Amino acid sequence: MEEKRFLCGVVEGFYGRPWSMDQRKVLFQWMQRWGLNTYLYGPKDDLKHRLLWREVYSPEEEAQLRTLIAEAQSKGLRFVYALSPGQDIVFSSSCDLTLLKRKLKQVSDLGCQAFAILFDDIDHSMCQADSEAFTSFAHAQVTVTNEIYRFLGEPDVFLFCPTEYCGSLCSPSVSKSPYLQTIGEDLLPNITVIWTGNKVISRKLSLDCLAEVETVLQRSPLIWDNLHANDYDSRRLFLGPFKGRDPQIRSHLRGLLLNPNCEFEANYIPLHTLGSWYRTGNEDLKDEECEYCPDGALTAALRDWMEELNQPLQAGRQSSRADQRVSVSSHSKTPDRSGSRSTFRASSAVAKLPVFPLDSSSPPSSPPMGKRETDGEKERTHQPAQQPPGSRPGAPAGGGRVQKAQGRGLCGGKGLLTEAQVRLLVGLHYLPHEHGSSAQKLLQDLTWLKTNCHLVSTSGKKSPPQKVDEWRGRASRFLSLCEEIAQLHCSVVGGANRAVLYDLYPYVWDLRNTALVTKAFISWLDGRVLSDSSSLGSWRNCFHWCGKTTGGDVLGVDSEPWVFKGGVSGEVQMLLPVGSSSELFTHPPPLFPTSRLYNIRPYHNKDKVELYRMVRQLHLRTQGDQESSMAHPDIVGDRCLGPCLALSPEYSFILEDELGVCGCVLGILEVRSFAKRCQASWIPAMRDKYPPKGNNAHANTQQDLVRLMEEDQGEYPDSLLYHFPSQLRLDALPELVDVSVSRTLIAALLIALKANGSQGVFCEVQPTDHQRLEFLTKLGFLEILRGEARSREGVVLGRLL
Repeated sequence: MEEKRFLCGVVEGFYGRPWSMDQRKVLFQWMQRWGLNTYLYGPKDDLKHRLLWREVYSPEEEAQLRTLIAEAQSKGLRFVYALSPGQDIVFSSSCDLTLLKRKLKQVSDLGCQAFAILFDDIDHSMCQADSEAFTSFAHAQVTVTNEIYRFLGEPDVFLFCPTEYCGSLCSPSVSKSPYLQTIGEDLLPNITVIWTGNKVISRKLSLDCLAEVETVLQRSPLIWDNLHANDYDSRRLFLGPFKGRDPQIRSHLRGLLLNPNCEFEANYIPLHTLGSWYRTGNEDLKDEECEYCPDGALTAALRDWMEELNQPLQAGRQSSRADQRVSVSSHSKTPDRSGSRSTFRASSAVAKLPVFPLDSSSPPSSPPMGKRETDGEKERTHQPAQQPPGSRPGAPAGGGRVQKAQGRGLCGGKGLLTEAQVRLLVGLHYLPHEHGSSAQKLLQDLTWLKTNCHLVSTSGKKSPPQKVDEWRGRASRFLSLCEEIAQLHCSVVGGANRAVLYDLYPYVWDLRNTALVTKAFISWLDGRVLSDSSSLGSWRNCFHWCGKTTGGDVLGVDSEPWVFKGGVSGEVQMLLPVGSSSELFTHPPPLFPTSRLYNIRPYHNKDKVELYRMVRQLHLRTQGDQESSMAHPDIVGDRCLGPCLALSPEYSFILEDELGVCGCVLGILEVRSFAKRCQASWIPAMRDKYPPKGNNAHANTQQDLVRLMEEDQGEYPDSLLYHFPSQLRLDALPELVDVSVSRTLIAALLIALKANGSQGVFCEVQPTDHQRLEFLTKLGFLEILRGEARSREGVVLGRLL
C-alpha cells in the first residue's frame, strides 16, 4: 500500500542558517532524478519551527510554503512538515494545545498531508502543572501527540521524535528504558517513531540493534540519519558516500531520511549515493546493481558531480550572504549540553535573533564573494610599468619579485576542477568516523616524518644514509601532497561554479592554511631540529595514532565525532608541537577569497636581497626617509633583519606568492645568548661596514642608525626572559589580500621555536610605532599568542605551552 511505502530522502533538520527556496527547488530536482521520495522540513533555526512555534506564518510566508509544498509534490515527493514545541510547551495547557493545532491546521490548509512532532534536544523535567496531570514525561508527550494525530485526521505519514532518540540517550538501556516502553505501549500504532541508531551520529546501523528498538517501540522506526551532518563542528565537512548501512536493514525500518551538511552544495555526493543505496535490491534493476557498493556509488556520483562543479553556476541559487556559516555551534540532534545553544532557549534572546523566513536568502552584507578579489588580482597581476601609489612595492617592472616566482603559474582565471582534485577534496572531507585515502596518507606520512625526524636532526650525521634518504623521500611526497591541497584551494576559488565556492570555501581555505604551515614545518625539520638530548622533550612521541584512526578514536571508539574538533585539519594540528594552541588555527576566513598561490618555507641565503628590498620599501612608506635610505640601501635591512639572518637563520621563514617574496618572520630561540653573540660579532661588523666618513648629513644618519642597532640589542629583564625566552619579528606587505597567510607564517615560526624547546615568545613593539601595532592587531597577533598574551612596556607576550 502507498502509505507503507519506504520513506527515503532528506531531512532539513540541522542547526544553522536554513537553505533558501531556490536551494530547496534544486534539492527536489536532485531527489526526483535519484529516486528519493520524501523531504522533511525542520530547520532548527527557523524560529517559527522551534523557538516561536506558537506563531502562525504571515501571508507572505504562507505563499512561500504553499509554493514549496506544491513544488515537492510536483516532483513526486512527500512533503513532511515538522514542528518542535518541546522547549517550552506546557503539555497540560489547553491553550498550548489549541495553538499547536492552529499552527498545524494552517500548514495542512496549504496542502501538506504529512507531519512530524519533534521532542528532541530538550530537558526531561516537567513543570508543576504537567507533573500533576501526567504520570511521566513520556506520558505527557504521547497524550499530546495522539490528540494532534487524531485532530489532523490520522494522516498516512505522521512522525514522532522522542527525547530518547538513540541508544546512548536511553536510560538505563534501550530495552529497559521506561521512557521508550511508555512510547511503545501508548503511542497510537500508526504513528512512526524517529530513531538515529546507537549514537546521535552512528557509525553503522546493525540489524540486531534495530530489531531491539523495534521490539521496544512495537513498530518499525524511521531513521533520522546524521551521518553527513556537520553542524557540530565548523571545520568539518562530509563529502563521502552513504556508508555503514546494509540495505537489508530496510526490512526493519519505516524509512530513512538523511540530515546532511549545512552547506547545500556539499550534499551532492551524499544524496546521490543515498539514492543508489535506496535503489539497491529493487526488482527492476540489473543484476550488477543488486548489491550496494559505497566505492562504486562514490565513483558514479563523482562522475555526475564533475559536470555540476564546472558549470558556471552563480551563487543566486543559494543564500547571497558571504558569511554563510552561522556563529552558533550546536550538535545535530544532540542533547542540549553546550552553552552555545542555550542562546536559543533564553527568552531575552528572542528579540536579538533573526527570524529566518522560509526563503532564507537575504541582501548581502558585503560585496558578493568573487568580485572584489577578481579586481584585486587584476591590480596586482597586471601592474603598469610605473607603479602608482599603493601598488606592490619592491618589484620593479620587468624584474624583482616577478622573476622570482620560481615557475609557479597564476591561478586568477576561472578554470575546470579536475577529477583528481575532486577526489582529493572528497578524501580530505570524507565521513565523521573515517578518513578518505588522501587524508589517511597525509596523517600517516606526517606522523612518520615527525617520529623519525631525529634522522635529519642537527646530530643527524650519525644516521644511516639510507634512512636519511628514506626520510627525505617521504618528506618530498608529503610536500607534494601539501602543494596539491594549495592548488585545490586555488582551483575552487578560481573555478566557474560560484555556488560551490560559497559553500566549500571555508573548508578548502582552512585545509590550505593547515597544509602551508605543515609543509613549512616538515621542510624546517631537515637539519634544523635539535637532537634528543636537547630540551625538546617528548613532543615527537605525544601522539601515535594515524591512518584510519580518527580523533574520536583517541578518546574512545564509541565517542561521538564532535568529541574531537577539527577533522583532518584538527588532527594535523594536534601532531604539531603547538597543537594545543587552537588560537593559531581557528579564525574566520577572509570575506573576499583570492586564488593567489602562497608558499611558506624556511629561509635560504639567496632570499636576503629580496628581504632587504622589501623592508627598505616598507621603511620608505612609513618613515619617508628616502634620501638616507637611497644613500645606504642596506642599512634598514641590516637593522631590521640582519642580526637574525646572520646569527639565527634557522628560525627565519619566508612567505612568497606568485610574484615572489612578500613577507617574512624571524625568530630567536634564546634572546639572552643571542644578544651576547650579537655584541661579539654583529655590532663590530656593522661598525666596520658603516665607518664615519666626515661630518656630512649622511654620515651622521649612518652613525645614528648604527647606534640604534646597538640599542636594539639592549638587555631585557630576567623576569621577562624566564617566561618568554624567545623573540620574533614579522614583516609582510600590507597589500596581501588574504591576511590569514601572515598568521600562518607566524604559526610556522612558533612551531619551530616550540619544537626546539621554547616555552614563550615576545615581540617588541614601541608604543610610538602605531603602524606596526595596527598591523599586528589586524593579524590578530594578540589572539594568536596563547595564554598570557598582553602588552607590557611595548612588548607583546605569548605563552607556547
